[in-house]
Amino acid sequence: MNSKIILGIDPGTTIMGYGIIKATGENVSLIDFNDFSLKKLDNHYLKLKKIFSSLTEIIDKYNPDEIAIEAPFFGKNVQSMLKLGRAQGVAMAAGLVKEIPITEYSPKKIKMAITGNGNASKEQVAKMLQSILKFDEIPKNLDSTDGLAAAMCHFFNSKKITSIGTKFSGWQSYIKNNPEKIS
Repeated sequence: MNSKIILGIDPGTTIMGYGIIKATGENVSLIDFNDFSLKKLDNHYLKLKKIFSSLTEIIDKYNPDEIAIEAPFFGKNVQSMLKLGRAQGVAMAAGLVKEIPITEYSPKKIKMAITGNGNASKEQVAKMLQSILKFDEIPKNLDSTDGLAAAMCHFFNSKKITSIGTKFSGWQSYIKNNPEKIS
């Protein structure tokens, strides 16, 4: 059975979260999730350099086949949006240099894929991921679970693409073909 490693990224200029999963057919397993802080760097360009170097190390360590990244949400502060867009661009560049396909997902789409609610809180997303992937503790900092959520969203959406046209004869058939959705 073919397997692929998916790196999910939650871009940020203060904290950048990431999660890595391995998808084998219909099954998914947690490899790692964490974040790295950019708080101590007071220069925006040094933050961008740190994002690039840290993600390059993560990519070299785990060799992901695909990257899923959360798209910036629209905020009122234009300067914050500009900085976040740069952080996302540098994160994407780290993958593009290695020729890894990248897919972007809106925050609402990620939340919908994980919880069924596009307006779910970060805590609800983290709890659902804990239930799905069976990790012991929810981290204090939820940027890492946001990165993990991007990876899981990509996994769920990849399955939809490959299963277009699948028909189920009833709930029993659906449950049999989607065991990961039943807890």
